Amino acid sequence: MKDDRKSITSSKRVVVKIGSNVLTEDHGLNLKVIGSISRQISLLMDKGIEVIFVSSGAMASGLRKIGLKKRPDEIPKRQAVSAVGQAGLIMEYEKAFEKFDKKVAQILLTSEDLSNRKRYLNARNTIYTLLSWKIVPIINENDTVAVEEIKFGDNDNLAAMIAILMDADVLVTLTDIEGLYTKDPRNNPDAELIPVVNTIKKSIEKMAGSIPGTLGTGGMLTKIRAAKKVTAAGIPMIIAKGEKPGILTRLFEGEDHGTFFVPGKERLSRKKCWLAFSLKPQGIIIIDDGAVNAIVEKGKSLLPGGIIKVKGEFGKGSPVEFSNADNEVIGVGLVNYSAADIKKIKGLKTDRIKEKLGHKPYDEVIHRDNLALTGECD
Repeated sequence: MKDDRKSITSSKRVVVKIGSNVLTEDHGLNLKVIGSISRQISLLMDKGIEVIFVSSGAMASGLRKIGLKKRPDEIPKRQAVSAVGQAGLIMEYEKAFEKFDKKVAQILLTSEDLSNRKRYLNARNTIYTLLSWKIVPIINENDTVAVEEIKFGDNDNLAAMIAILMDADVLVTLTDIEGLYTKDPRNNPDAELIPVVNTIKKSIEKMAGSIPGTLGTGGMLTKIRAAKKVTAAGIPMIIAKGEKPGILTRLFEGEDHGTFFVPGKERLSRKKCWLAFSLKPQGIIIIDDGAVNAIVEKGKSLLPGGIIKVKGEFGKGSPVEFSNADNEVIGVGLVNYSAADIKKIKGLKTDRIKEKLGHKPYDEVIHRDNLALTGECD
């Protein structure tokens, strides 16, 4: 895809994410917004564009149904409210899309579903099938069962993961403000909209961190982190005001709205994206400068000779970060040996692996094909 926002007019598959702050009013669902977004997505589909929809709103729906005035503090109660709300949320979307002769399907995910390679591929195949049937996949985090270890954290991150999973042409995030500003525009009249972000530097993240969200779990910073992931994977992202009339159709007709995040020049392979963004590392391997140079500059695998130290307990096949001696993360990969075995063979040449372990299934601790560098994702 080209580096300009006009290129999204030729998009064939898009991910649209809408946040709680747009979808809700008085701690309940805003049915007018649901009707509007359903109409716009239907219009895009009628033009031959495949649309994957990531929607918040379960908590707001549940609060109103149960009659609560605020989100409970206790996790089981929040999960119960979400369980009630999911049914109401999908019912409203079903009614809204039915007016345009469109069917919907609900998909609830946790990060564990995408960190397991088989489940990752199964999720992708299911969404592909729904798209081929002209059905709108409506995706949300499975709050009913998600605990801290398996949470995406927020739907901005979930939307980024889905965009990468499905090789989307663009991710559009609809929020309650126009885009990324130099400061919070709700409190600062002199705040200026940033129309294009070419590179997401620390200054951009710092700027976003000062613009909180009003509802839900994410503010502007979570959206910037999502943009960092998808642009690294070669996918552009747009943050725009969800309540602006016809915003989706106007964007895909080539109008300039919100903030456009320019994608990287090259797309990471599907497997590299999965390694870089879907896995939660279970340990850390510290490597020496020679190993860093071999992996980063020469495209080599990680051999035992370059390993200095192993942190954590993990088994064969686990995702593990590898860092330099200054604890700077170099990348993440799938290990061919357990932590216990790596501790025994660290610093050794490959011809001594069998002597130490009694067997040598692999020369490499992490094969090049099974690792992704953080530099590829910046």
